[in-house]
Amino acid sequence: MPGENLSRDEARVRAELLSVDGYEVALDVRSAVDEAEPAEGPRTFRSVTTIRFRAAASGTSTFADLIAPSVNSVTLNGRALDPAAVFDGARITLEGLAAENVLVVDANCAYSRTGEGLHRFVDPEDGEVYLYTQYEPADARRVYANFEQPDLKAPYRFEVTAPEDWQVWSNGAEESREGGVRRFAQTEPISTYITCVVAGPYHYVTDTYTRGDLTIPLGAMCRKGLARHFDADDIFLVTKQGFDLFHELFDYPYPFGKYDQAFVPEYNLGAMENPGMVTFREEYIFRGKVTQASYERRANVIMHEMAHMWFGDLVTMKWWDDLWLKESFADFMGSFALVEATRFDQAWVTFANSRKAWAYRADQLPSTHPITADIRDLEDAKLNFDGITYAKGAAVLKQLVAYVGRDAFLEGARRYFKAHAYGNTTLDDLLSVLAEVSGRDMAAWSRAWLQTAGVNVLTPVVTYDAGGRVTELAVMQEGEELRPHRVAVGLYRLESDGTLVRYARAGVDVSGARTVVAELAGRERPDLILVNDEDLTYCKVRFDEGSLATLRAHLGDLTDPLARALSWSAVWGLTRDGLMPARDFLALVLAHAGRETDVGVLQMLHAQALTAVTHYTAPERREQAGRELSAGALHELRLAEPGSEHQLTWARFFAAGAATEGDFQLLLGLLDGSARIDGLEVDQELRWDFLLPLAAHGAVDEAVLGAELSRDDTASGKRHQVRCLAARPSAAVKDQAWAAVVESDALSNALVEATIDGMQQPSQRGLLAAYVEPYFAVLERVWADRSIQIGMDVVKGLYPSLQDPESTVSATDAWLAAHPTAAPALRRLVLESRDDLARALRAQRCDAAAGN
Repeated sequence: MPGENLSRDEARVRAELLSVDGYEVALDVRSAVDEAEPAEGPRTFRSVTTIRFRAAASGTSTFADLIAPSVNSVTLNGRALDPAAVFDGARITLEGLAAENVLVVDANCAYSRTGEGLHRFVDPEDGEVYLYTQYEPADARRVYANFEQPDLKAPYRFEVTAPEDWQVWSNGAEESREGGVRRFAQTEPISTYITCVVAGPYHYVTDTYTRGDLTIPLGAMCRKGLARHFDADDIFLVTKQGFDLFHELFDYPYPFGKYDQAFVPEYNLGAMENPGMVTFREEYIFRGKVTQASYERRANVIMHEMAHMWFGDLVTMKWWDDLWLKESFADFMGSFALVEATRFDQAWVTFANSRKAWAYRADQLPSTHPITADIRDLEDAKLNFDGITYAKGAAVLKQLVAYVGRDAFLEGARRYFKAHAYGNTTLDDLLSVLAEVSGRDMAAWSRAWLQTAGVNVLTPVVTYDAGGRVTELAVMQEGEELRPHRVAVGLYRLESDGTLVRYARAGVDVSGARTVVAELAGRERPDLILVNDEDLTYCKVRFDEGSLATLRAHLGDLTDPLARALSWSAVWGLTRDGLMPARDFLALVLAHAGRETDVGVLQMLHAQALTAVTHYTAPERREQAGRELSAGALHELRLAEPGSEHQLTWARFFAAGAATEGDFQLLLGLLDGSARIDGLEVDQELRWDFLLPLAAHGAVDEAVLGAELSRDDTASGKRHQVRCLAARPSAAVKDQAWAAVVESDALSNALVEATIDGMQQPSQRGLLAAYVEPYFAVLERVWADRSIQIGMDVVKGLYPSLQDPESTVSATDAWLAAHPTAAPALRRLVLESRDDLARALRAQRCDAAAGN
């Protein structure tokens, strides 16, 4: 659509011209509950927006943003404009501006099925309708006319007309209610992308946070169908712990009044930091038994979004180039807050093992970029919500804390908030305050860490004297950009009881290609040298030969959970890089994962093991590797403590990797009760986990899946059923799945995701080979016709990654060569998928060579 992809240059020109004084937005969403669908076109709601703004020069022109099926009227300074002349489907042209202006736009906007804009969800369990908004980076324009860029902040007043029996929330507290009309308090100045409306018959629970004279009304909500599973008490506990910590650290009172947290259906993200009205994916409400890792993940997201109230909402980046200014800080503060204020005191272990894995993958793709990225337009912005902006940025901030000191870092944050409250900033604003409080050269640090891409490799090189003591230990650094690293180097030895423990540690500033760790000279010979012990910096870690041999035999004997997690992360990095055969990594998992005490690390190992079998194992060995892995999983499942979270984790892993007829018979028996494993409760969520591999291998049919949906006739049950139906091993089934997501836009975002996930089964490579050519044929059409979220889901999800002969890489290269002018965001997604496949082929060659 012309004008839909706003550029950075256009935004800069508009920001130089305009200052926005306020919005009044009136939405009428009573049409959400109409039983009949429109005869033609999408279901719509009325949106009337009044914007008061100033122009730097009279007589100039600009544009407002709006994506809507139709516009009823446009009035600028009392002058009626012809919608047909000024509205092109994405922009409203505004000419002849005065010094002070009032724009009124009356439009019919479309409800969303893709999670972008005002999303409408009908609960299959009871027929109730639920609404919520999601805008980042630029979908507020799908709900009301605005100036859609982060640096044109303004206060907002929302008025929502809804069915009288509904509840409605927005960023501000409700001020009045007359019948179905709700009016909300004016907000502080905020950006368009964090405005929010939630409406429907939600189950709502309240509480209050108090700290001295400060009182914050708390609320939490979910669909009525999830109310019986809603553990609001734990959500409020973590929320209050977060407010306690952040008020102590930031010395700036929470500025947005109330604090509601809505758990909403069919949500594309983990959560969104709308001030006063945070939204989360409802999967954070657990319908069955889950591990503490799931509760930790939810608590981390709660803390992440709360940190955004200061980093992102109070102080906001000028443009998406500096998205990291909010996301890196929030990601860092999420883990920091868990360790400092909650029961999840091992959150840095999770960060090292899980969050940084996301960063390392993203930073080795051809699309890698500096943390401060070059964001030319909104499509670029959408794709940069990635592992670099979040997790690498957080890891670099963790290192920055070690570099400038915790006290200086937090004092810098306090000054930053006070200097820029309700304003917009760039990188320089942050660096200047950090330099002021720390006395450090932040410009040099920024050039090394924020303005260059890629990950360094740190490897220990050690020599010993005749008595077996360290003569010299040096850390070698590789990478296109050699950076300064503050690291700890740990020396570990095997004790008489078989444990592997640290006996010496040295902190050192690594710089350049070779750095000697003088402090460790003279120490007795270690069994393991761990560079980046304590996870102080962002790097890939390698081992000397002796250390790697120790890990092969004793990785599970490491007593320190963080050292163990770092070692697991390092050997996985070796596997991904084609330096360790996949069979060796799988052997490590089978030998040592059963003793892993951190269940979050264990879950990550399981996911990595499945990836290793599916993508990194030599094709001629895949079947054998799969059988060995499933046998090992069943062995550990039977050994696990009955009723424990480790038992549950091994049960899910066993199901995901089920490979033999015996495996399928056991899963069927666990479902119908004819088989039993002591302590394992097969609840509804676990039933669906068991049914997916059974469906994929043809052990259950459509009738069985239909009966299971009758047993679990809920929104979650429907998603599971759709996934299982698409997983069945039939050419007709795959054709139906393909058509449902590529040739039709009838499915919601959640069902598109479930269908793609179900369709792409590793055991069905032969069936899926038929879709290689069609995939490349439809790419540009899908990108042009579908929303960016659905486009991303289809392009990434249907890439033929399971077709791993070199010909698929060649087909990808041919498409890229033939489409040099395709949308840059589309080309980036295809290029990233190609890189993953090329990496898999290199790993397969490494694995094959190990068997020769």
